[in-house]
Amino acid sequence: MEKPVLVILAAGMGSRYGGLKQIDTVGNNGESIIDFSIYDAKEAGFETVVLIIRSEHEKAFEEALGSKIRKHMNVIYAYQNMNDLPSGFEYPQGREKPWGTTHALLACRDILSGPFMIINADDYYGKRSFKIMFDYLSNQIRDDEYAMVGYVLENTVTHSGMVTRAVCENKDGYLNKIVERPKIGYIDGVLMVEVDGQMVDIDPKSQVSMNYWGFTPAVFPYFQFVFRRFLEKELESNPLKCEHVLPTAVGEGLAESQFKVRMLTSPDRWFGVTYREDKPMVVEALARMKAEGMYPFDLWK
Repeated sequence: MEKPVLVILAAGMGSRYGGLKQIDTVGNNGESIIDFSIYDAKEAGFETVVLIIRSEHEKAFEEALGSKIRKHMNVIYAYQNMNDLPSGFEYPQGREKPWGTTHALLACRDILSGPFMIINADDYYGKRSFKIMFDYLSNQIRDDEYAMVGYVLENTVTHSGMVTRAVCENKDGYLNKIVERPKIGYIDGVLMVEVDGQMVDIDPKSQVSMNYWGFTPAVFPYFQFVFRRFLEKELESNPLKCEHVLPTAVGEGLAESQFKVRMLTSPDRWFGVTYREDKPMVVEALARMKAEGMYPFDLWK
């Protein structure tokens, strides 16, 4: 079996954040969150990283990231091209928004030939998850049985506002269902979720997906089919904003019995930078981890 490859989704526009947040500095030695993810992946055994970006951002990525890590990891760029659409579809005039993470992953379909994991660029996942996924991809992955690393809900939320989370249903160690919940947060110290317009309690130990998946290239034909079906259904009614995301693609695959997804769990705390207001907390947490010896001051010395 080929050695597993790390794939990072880094082509998003960061419209809510205001700027290219994928390579925004959060570490006290000029690192982005991607630096820490790649460092953790390298420690776990990964040797190659594929960065899915927009072609116009390559120079910025190479200067901020690629040039630093290339002597430690193989670095490959894959480009999410907005015009890369199935036959019979044309790119809508005036659209600026990318097509979503399902389409982004398809940018790797001619690059990847063995097992791979895929994560978001702007999420910090913790060290242990990379080892968990590397071991699974190295020893257990099959073309009809993929994997996800889930996180305990209370390890992914703060007391500062509502978040969207994909809540996962576990059945005998496999992902049975995944439901996107757009409003989860603390109200008077109790973790609540909006269901049918009402705020109700949710188990803080619920498992949620943070877009952390393990696949083989066998998934690409189905995801191409799913993306074409999405365009047939949504493009005419919402040409400028419609998008298709990986949790939806996985959910469709499960519902249609295309594959199974093993549920793996990380005990680590997740954190991310959705808005600029999130940044100080992330900066402080990463500095603290360096001070505690979890990371060296210079990741790529």
